[in-house]
Amino acid sequence: MRTSLLLTTAVIAALTLSGCKKEEEAAAPPRPVLSLVVAPTALPGTRFAGTVQAKVQAALGSRVAGRLVSRTVHVGDLVKKGDELAVLDGTAYELAVRSARAELSSAEATLTSAIASEERQKTLLQSNAAAKAAVESAEQSREAADAGLIRARTALVKAEEQLSYTRILAEFDGVVVATGAEVGQTVSPGEAIVTVARPDERDAVVDIPEMAEPIAVGTRFQVSLQINPAITVKGTVREIAPAADAATRTRRVKIALENPPDTVRLGTTITAELEGPDLTALMVPETAVLTKDGKPHVWLVDAEKGEVHLKPVETGASAGRFVPVTSGLKDGDRVVTAGVNSLEEGQKIKIEDEASL
Repeated sequence: MRTSLLLTTAVIAALTLSGCKKEEEAAAPPRPVLSLVVAPTALPGTRFAGTVQAKVQAALGSRVAGRLVSRTVHVGDLVKKGDELAVLDGTAYELAVRSARAELSSAEATLTSAIASEERQKTLLQSNAAAKAAVESAEQSREAADAGLIRARTALVKAEEQLSYTRILAEFDGVVVATGAEVGQTVSPGEAIVTVARPDERDAVVDIPEMAEPIAVGTRFQVSLQINPAITVKGTVREIAPAADAATRTRRVKIALENPPDTVRLGTTITAELEGPDLTALMVPETAVLTKDGKPHVWLVDAEKGEVHLKPVETGASAGRFVPVTSGLKDGDRVVTAGVNSLEEGQKIKIEDEASL
């Protein structure tokens, strides 16, 4: 009798504990998870950041060394062809011009005297009052004086040309985009003092990493302003750097913009996106993909029921931290992005936060 009573008590206790455990399991709170609503996203390698630059620009400087005494323009100024942009101290070159002019005058006088002497000797030779050798000597003197005059004229032209290099003039209508020297600074021959660009023809310049399928000249892009993506303009690749940068391993690509509006100013930061089919995909983080039975799966969130279900998918080659899903998901599906190995089928969840691409 006592043994039966003990067994009954044990059974009741076990049933009670089992009921409590079920109540605890039923009362378990939903698990917070990070999730993401998938949407078509540009594939990596199809969008590049860059800036707007002039198709034609020239760094203008002097061909001679000197001290900069004047610079009449600043960045952003509009200039016309022939406008004076900067001036170097030309004192030494002015003195050189004066010296060359004096040498020219001396050479002209020498030639005049040599011509007269030659004519006189020829006249004397006709009357047998002078030797033939004297005439030949006079001819040589005249030829030497003629050569001296040519040298003097050439020296004067060179000196005047050197003096003209002290004035830096605009080669074409444009806008000043950079200055390389300030007043009082001594500049070397060829050193850029003012950079002028043509604002009418503009390029989008981007640095593109080495790709399995390299971009070719003629490739089409759509360029948008980063400050206002609604402003877009079409463009075509017109130039690709022949070699990659040694440090970044990227190639500089210039995209000729087609009729860009005035809002696409020089120096503006842009995003260039490749045009063409199949350039977008449903991208999910690598942490959202669970491998089961050798195949990729994701946890699909049922927002109405607040639970998750395992969904088989097909993926493409990973690109950085993200994987393109080629089938199994559709635009607008929500997937769990973290802790995928610790979830169970039908588990109640709570959307704690959203991940972002």
